[in-house]
Amino acid sequence: MAKSRRSRLKVSEYKEGILLNDRMVLSKAITLIESALSSDRVLADALITQLMPHTGRSLRIGITGVPGVGKSTFIESFGAYLIEQGLRVAVLAIDPSSQKTGGSILGDKTRMEALSHNKNAYIRPSATGSTLGGVADKTRESILLCEAAGYDVVLIETVGVGQSEVKVKSVVDYFLLLMLSGAGDELQGIKKGIMEMADGMAITKADGDNTQKATKAQGVYKAALHLFAAPESGVPVEVLTCSSLHNTGLAEIWQSIEGFKEQVKANGYFDLNRNNQQLSWMRENVNRLLMEDFERNHAVQHEMKTLEKEILEGLQDAGSAARKLMQVYKRDNSLK
Repeated sequence: MAKSRRSRLKVSEYKEGILLNDRMVLSKAITLIESALSSDRVLADALITQLMPHTGRSLRIGITGVPGVGKSTFIESFGAYLIEQGLRVAVLAIDPSSQKTGGSILGDKTRMEALSHNKNAYIRPSATGSTLGGVADKTRESILLCEAAGYDVVLIETVGVGQSEVKVKSVVDYFLLLMLSGAGDELQGIKKGIMEMADGMAITKADGDNTQKATKAQGVYKAALHLFAAPESGVPVEVLTCSSLHNTGLAEIWQSIEGFKEQVKANGYFDLNRNNQQLSWMRENVNRLLMEDFERNHAVQHEMKTLEKEILEGLQDAGSAARKLMQVYKRDNSLK
């Protein structure tokens, strides 16, 4: 039934609805690009191509942080603040998918209830699927659709801090790392790679009895950042404090982000970063398409069963088996 409803819309109808900021059409379009059906993929590619001239004008901000740091609460307060400044805000909330069942929580609209009812905000939860890095397979395309719909700021909330979480950096202009204070050693459990990727940091829950702890943590992180290499952007990383509960520090964070944008626009890094992201996106799509074609290949599937059995019996090592599968794949394609 869902497929038939999507199929009633033509590319021109999707495009018209998105450009008119019809949120229902926008949601259907994101569902379309997330579909694994080949017929939907063709339609989605055509839609993205037609919308490209209308994209690229938003500021893309990735927001990540340790579990319990209050990402959703921060985004709701920060999003409301941006809307008060006359901006339209889209939130792409990436929910963790179960690796066993494929299911996901998808509860961000509930957690951001006030923001979800604001006419100048759009919230879209998406499951990560099998993608590493806390970024859903089609996050890039979703960003483009939101830009075409006229949203000025696109916030990407990621699953949490992990070794591969830094992948969010490849889809945003600014990467904001949220941190907690008062959890013992302030640097404990924080991956160096995450901090090196951050364009800005904010200590959350800086209110009440925690205010002093947040200020102390701010000093610790500032000192730690001096040990890292200079950022690629050429802009020093600022460490700020905020309270989503009392809406304090939000203006300073936005001012810092705007200052960062002005500087990277001036030194050329903004355009360089986006261009590199486009090239990376192309390569990732090539890898995805090659893998899909590889897995669909009948000769590969037949040989795979034999090699898997030999690996489990200790008669074959994984590296050799992989090379044999590639030989089968190349040979079968050369005969077509």
